[in-house]
Amino acid sequence: MLLSIWLPQEFFDLKNGDPGRIAAQVVSGMGFLGAGAIIRLGSDVKGLTTAASLWLIAAIGMTIGAGMYIAALTTEVLALTALILLNKVERKIFPDIRKKVLEVYYSHSGEPDTDSALVIFKKFNIKNQSVNIYPGQDTGKTKAFFLISLLDNTDTSKLARTFEACQDVERVEIKEKI
Repeated sequence: MLLSIWLPQEFFDLKNGDPGRIAAQVVSGMGFLGAGAIIRLGSDVKGLTTAASLWLIAAIGMTIGAGMYIAALTTEVLALTALILLNKVERKIFPDIRKKVLEVYYSHSGEPDTDSALVIFKKFNIKNQSVNIYPGQDTGKTKAFFLISLLDNTDTSKLARTFEACQDVERVEIKEKI
């Protein structure tokens, strides 16, 4: 901010500069960087808070450059409070949904009992997106791979123990979807 006034006075012998010139470029530059922080993943949009925060910090920096320290401090405190509190509220209302692969190894070959898996999914509020079953003709054991969507706060160890308690389940693995 002060550079817009100081540079013309120092190098061009002009009595006044325009403090809005550099400020205008900072605003457009931070808007450009913020646009780069926004990512669309399918129907989800990520990075909006990051983009807004970048622009806000630039505005706070310009406020400090203009010598308005109380306004800058007040804005910073309000922004941090809003970011912290709203993040907690958002996580309660809209918990993250993760996609995982649930691998269930059955102790027999042939068609496994997927109905019990669907009951467990309903109990844990899990959405099953697909299932692939591989009958183990050579090993005598069947594998089932479930692509599931579960809330971030789902207790996956409890989910695995519930599956392992089923009569014909030998082992369960939960992996991140690649």
